[in-house]
Amino acid sequence: MATTTTTTSSSPSSAAQPPPLPIIDSHIHLYPSSELSTLAWLTPDHPLASQHSVTEFRAATCTSPSQSLSGFILVEADRANSSSQDWTFPLQEIAWMRRLATGTPREGEGHAPADAPLCLGLVPWAPLDRGPAELERYLAAAEREAGPEAWPKVKGFRYLLQDKPARVALADEFVEGLKVLGRRGFVFEVGVDQHRRGKAQLEEVVEMIDRAHDGVEEEEKVVFVLNHLCKPDLTIINQTDPSFIAWRTAMFTLSKCHRTYMKLSGCFSELPDKLKERSAEDIFAAILPWLAVVVAAFGPSRIMFGSDWPVCTVGVGEGAWRKWHKVVDMVCDLAGLSLEDKAMLWSGTAKQAYKIE
Repeated sequence: MATTTTTTSSSPSSAAQPPPLPIIDSHIHLYPSSELSTLAWLTPDHPLASQHSVTEFRAATCTSPSQSLSGFILVEADRANSSSQDWTFPLQEIAWMRRLATGTPREGEGHAPADAPLCLGLVPWAPLDRGPAELERYLAAAEREAGPEAWPKVKGFRYLLQDKPARVALADEFVEGLKVLGRRGFVFEVGVDQHRRGKAQLEEVVEMIDRAHDGVEEEEKVVFVLNHLCKPDLTIINQTDPSFIAWRTAMFTLSKCHRTYMKLSGCFSELPDKLKERSAEDIFAAILPWLAVVVAAFGPSRIMFGSDWPVCTVGVGEGAWRKWHKVVDMVCDLAGLSLEDKAMLWSGTAKQAYKIE
């Protein structure tokens, strides 16, 4: 009688699972209720006119067996500065950042000593428009305010260009200030808005980068991190629209400089109100043309996940972080990213751009 040999195969659940992919949220804003009056944009009826702290951020994020939140980059929240001439509130923000980064909260600020390791990088405001000498003076004041423990976590600076007069970033003083940041090893965070300011603002960014790198040794060229896909108009539906074509052209032009990175963030703010309320799948389908351009232009090694929390919640609700996370997860799947590429997008690119150990 023939003997039947039974072979036992391993079930998928018994197979070795890959280690969890860490997530670095490369773009969040936090501020305590005690300093709401220092925010330049805040009005009493603004939907974000309340404290947004690590406690709320932790509650907003999701974790799963395959992914875990390992930290965030805290970006300045646009404190009032009287056209770069009054540094009181920006330096106050750095003092608050220091308390968060060093685990020394004041009562009621919404973070605890145990939260300090989550803060992987700080990006305060800086007066780039005031010229290199004034910028150097500000950097010295910022270092004093941050103190020796938190200063190493300051990875770069931001000066929002989205609401500034045209060609501010092309002034000699601004360009020389960018070169100062490059020499000091700091990133420049680029916040522009094609949706409301048109293609001229994107063209300005292209020229700004060219001038900031012109004649500069490679290792001293400032790194640029572009926020929120440069805020394209996601209300349009026709890819032959001049706005989409101008944005797409700018993305491929900007990506030619290897010292530029793009944050996959901020899209909810540019959506039609009705679309914000739809599922992650519907949003993904609606903005796929823009997402595809960014992936094609920059590749996963120069794209990083960012939520733009809590701004992303406006019109979307408390589940906004998880909804955007799901959209980005679908980007990874549709692009057929390898495990290594996914690791770059979720955390590796942020580590590389901001020099996080």
